[in-house]
Amino acid sequence: MTDLNDFQTFMTPNYGTPPIIMSHGIGSTLWDQNGRKFLDFAGGIAVSALGHSHPEMVSALTKQAAKLWHLSNTLANEPAIELAKALVQATFADRVFLCNSGAEANEAAIKAARRAAFNQSGIEKFEIICFDNAFHGRTIATVTAGGQAKYREGFGPMPGGFTHLPFNDCKSLDKTISEKTCAIMVEAIQGEGGVRPICPTFFEKIRAGCDRVGAALIVDEVQTGMGRTGKLFAYEHTSFEPDILTSAKSLGCGFPVGAMLCKNWIAKHFIAGTHGSTYGGNPLAAAVALKALALINTPEMNAAVTARSEQLQKGLHVLNKKYQLFQTIRGKGLLIGAVLESSYADKAHELVALGQKQGLLTLIAGANVHRMAPPLIISSTEIEDGLTRLECVYSDFKKLFSN
Repeated sequence: MTDLNDFQTFMTPNYGTPPIIMSHGIGSTLWDQNGRKFLDFAGGIAVSALGHSHPEMVSALTKQAAKLWHLSNTLANEPAIELAKALVQATFADRVFLCNSGAEANEAAIKAARRAAFNQSGIEKFEIICFDNAFHGRTIATVTAGGQAKYREGFGPMPGGFTHLPFNDCKSLDKTISEKTCAIMVEAIQGEGGVRPICPTFFEKIRAGCDRVGAALIVDEVQTGMGRTGKLFAYEHTSFEPDILTSAKSLGCGFPVGAMLCKNWIAKHFIAGTHGSTYGGNPLAAAVALKALALINTPEMNAAVTARSEQLQKGLHVLNKKYQLFQTIRGKGLLIGAVLESSYADKAHELVALGQKQGLLTLIAGANVHRMAPPLIISSTEIEDGLTRLECVYSDFKKLFSN
């Protein structure tokens, strides 16, 4: 049987050594090689929106697998066209570029914004404003756009033309945006940066600033999109629209797929030869994503996410009143972050480890935030089960780390 020794021997060490090898999953439940059962409050880092082995997703994949896997983009395929059409009809967008991941979607967004600005205004309009503690991917351009130095260390020099500002700081934004700004790139909720929601006023100022100087508003919804916040995309909680939006993670519910959605004034500059992806829009990925979109983008799913979010947050507040571990509990929908008190600084990973002992899978978002991103299909009974397990986790944590 494959074991963790094989992982250490044959895999590069960039993930460390995971503590568990999973075998299979159904709904919000996973089993490891030894048959131990885990309740999934992690969702593959906000990916498995429809849980594991969803029958309609399995059917969409297997039906397409029996027909057509790959063509390359020198030819067209039906699922890719239908997916692009469905995304346009469901959003602000006029056009869609399909790729394989969130990082690729963000690369496409950066290139599209730069190309549009170059064609319209010339070489001087190149600056992309980004924000501290942001995360946009692991490629060289996206780690540059991301506002976390730890992801850039040792990979320099970084590309130029990116300016970083404090998140939710209106004054620094007003001072910095100028005619050389071609885009502002922002997450609706900073996921890896600590589950930090954007301030509505700040979001509105970004939109207004982009309009004032003719810049593109790029909203990274790789983690917040596809129903995660109780809307198909988090920007829908506001009264305005982005010019470019990126999606991945739950777009394929575990099958690798990404998308860059944009308005026509951006898309018209992405002419033949300017960008591409060998596997982007392949029939397998597109068929799966099309089914995911149909299942997620419903009033019933939005209502369920909102209800389960309220239940989970209420339960976390009750537990925190008892154990007093967290400064605040924040987030939206089923993307929740509990921020540890300063006396427990840098110990969020301990909560994840203790959770695994209780048969509960959770996440961190930085060293001080306990993050939860369960499948959108999780039931009220499973939320209560998770809260019961979390009480054991928080009790054990308190015993270990309180003076």
